[in-house]
This record gives sequence, C-alpha cells and structure tokens, in this order.
Amino acid sequence: MALIVHKYGGTSMGSTERIRNVAKRVAKWARAGHQMVVVPSAMSGETNRLLGLAKELAPAKTNSAYDRELDMLAATGEQASSALLAIALQAEGMPSVSYAGWQVPIKTDNAFTKARIESIDDARVRADLMAGRVVIVTGFQGIDPQGNITTLGRGGSDTSAVAVAAAMKAAECLIYTDVDGVYTTDPRVVPQARRLKTVSFEEMLEMASLGSKVLQIRSVEFAGKYKVPMRVLSSFTPWDIDIHEEAASGTLITFEEDEKMEQAVVSGIAFNRDEAKISVLGVPDKPGIAYQILGAVADANIEVDVIIQNLSKEGKTDFSFTVHRNDFARTMDLLKDKVMPVLGATEVSGDAKICKVSIVGIGMRSHVGIASKMFKSLSEEGINIQMISTSEIKTSVVIDEKYMELAVRALHKAFDLDQA
Repeated sequence: MALIVHKYGGTSMGSTERIRNVAKRVAKWARAGHQMVVVPSAMSGETNRLLGLAKELAPAKTNSAYDRELDMLAATGEQASSALLAIALQAEGMPSVSYAGWQVPIKTDNAFTKARIESIDDARVRADLMAGRVVIVTGFQGIDPQGNITTLGRGGSDTSAVAVAAAMKAAECLIYTDVDGVYTTDPRVVPQARRLKTVSFEEMLEMASLGSKVLQIRSVEFAGKYKVPMRVLSSFTPWDIDIHEEAASGTLITFEEDEKMEQAVVSGIAFNRDEAKISVLGVPDKPGIAYQILGAVADANIEVDVIIQNLSKEGKTDFSFTVHRNDFARTMDLLKDKVMPVLGATEVSGDAKICKVSIVGIGMRSHVGIASKMFKSLSEEGINIQMISTSEIKTSVVIDEKYMELAVRALHKAFDLDQA
C-alpha cells in the first residue's frame, strides 16, 4: 500500500481522549496496509502557555535576544504530544516511535522563531517504516547548522508535515483540523459559507497568504513546489469511519484546473485581522527610496505585505506598507531610529487597527469587472478603502478593522458564494 502522512492540529491533540482517538484513527490506516508517518502539533493552548511564562519573565522583549531560548521552550510542546501519541498507539497494540525534529534530523537555517527547512534526512524514518512501525515526527521544529533547536513560526506543523511528505515522496498528506475542509469564507463570520470539494493550489496559496487560517502559507508553498497531494479534513469524524469514505472527504488541494473550476469567478473571501499599516511621510522621490525603507525592514526579518507609494509632490512622496501586527512596534522603532534620520522623512505614522479583505478565484483571469464589482459592494456599505493590492487571481483591500465582518458578508453575497 501507500506511504501516507497525517498531520493533526492542536485541537485534535487537545486532551488524552482526543489523542486516544487520533491513535485509533492512525492505527486503522496502518492496519489497512499503509506506511504511516504522523506529524502532531502541541496540545491546544500549550504553546501559548509556554510563551506566556516567558513573557512574565521578560515582558519588555523588543529584540531577538531571547529567540534562541524561546525556540527551546516552544519546541517542547510538540515533543510532549508526539510522545503521548506514541504511547497511545502502543497501548492500541500498534508499534510506534516518536522523534523530535533534531533526531530525524530536519535541518533548517538559523532564523530563530521563523526558521526555514533546508533538508530532511529520512533514512531513520524509512528504517522504522520498513520494520512495521508508525513513525511520529514532531511538527514545528528542526535543527540549525550549529545544533540549536529552531521553530518554524506559528502554524509550522503544517509545513513540517508537507516537507516530510515531499522528502519521502508520500502518496498523500492529510491535514486533520477542527474544520471539515476549506470554506468559501469563515463560517463564524458568514453562516452561509460553503465547503469546497476541491480548490486549486493557486487559490489555496492566495487564501493562505491572505489570512485563511486553515493552512499555513509555507505548507502550501511546499506542496506546490514538490507537487504533494494534500487534503484538508476533520479529525472529529468518528475514528472508525470507512477508510475509503474518509480518504475522499474534506477538501482536495488540486494542481489541475478543470472546466468546473472556471465557472467559479470567485472561489472564496479571505481576511486577516493581524495586519498593521505604516507610512513614511515626506521622503525624497528618487531611485532607491523603496529599497532604503524596505531593505532595513527585511534585514530585521520582518515580512512586508501590501505596498503603495503616492505621487510625487515638490520632490517628496509618501510610502506606505503593511506588516504583521506583532511586528508593528518593532518596525515603527526601526524606522524612527534608523531610517527616518537617513532619509530625512518628515514623519513615520502607523495604524494597528486595520484589516485586509480579499477575493480569490482562478476564474478572475478570464472575467472583467471583478474588482469594480468588489469596490461597488464595499462603497454601498459605506466602507472606505485605504490600500489596494492585486494579482492575477485575487484583489485585496485594506480597510478599517471595525468594518471587516460587514465587508466579508457583503462580498460573499455579492459574488453569490452561498449558492452551490
């Protein structure tokens, strides 16, 4: 049979009873003849608890001085859940073994708290699979060239699972979560949201990058680069559900665009509350100005999203961009201390109460007027657009955070996403 990778999120591992159910599900797949590799997250809330303890000890953290130790700390959550799952499998009579990321090893760069996977040595895992064991590999973590434990950032267990699936050329990577697939938008915001049976890799990549919490963007990037078949499905279905029914449930992330997909002009509405806008005002309008601003931000390992530059007036211009809200204060300090004096900017201002709302769909390639329909829908609700960003299959707007849910509901209705 096939080599299959299962990934289980924190809610799926949230208690000993849930871990026992995961073990029964994994054992079912193994007894059906599949070679099984499992990548679990830390138990729900455990990473926040650990990092909260660190914050109590160093509440004024404004730089990366503690990042190495934070990775050492945070990585223990996945190690505990992996060991517990191995114990539960063994109690089910299923031979199993758990490994931390450094034991595999999963090799990363040395960017603590945001490390990137560079290679995976799968020899040890393959030996255990050949011996008939289920192998459990901690998600979210690896080891850098100096032997330090690193973590991949929030949601990094998804990336670990897909990377393991890619390295081992798995037949499929099943991502088990607390939802039963990918929806047109968050059902908590729009109760009429529909589950998608399939979604293209490109659409999923855009949704993940735009704030959809179902999959972490780097996991989707990995899947696209190495053509890893992925499926998002629920871990809260009965563990003894027929394996063929289970394997066909959820949402399939596909790499092939069929005729049915083209009928959906917009497939989903994504949104992200975790953004902040920063504006550098009155900078000289000359070549290299964007690099001088964003180069310093990039050197600090801060990711930038939407970018706009205003028209020049009397040789001066304003430059605005968005960052993750967690990086807002650090970016503001960096610009005020190091960039503003060099550029001679008149002011650095910021707004941490904004959000990004996006429409996504591969059908946008072959249809005109989609963006204008989006803008009309927002204007009819009295929602002002602060920034706009587009690609071939998405249009994003930055708006005031207080209008986010209203915007999502209006757009979901405008593009008939509640219609099957």
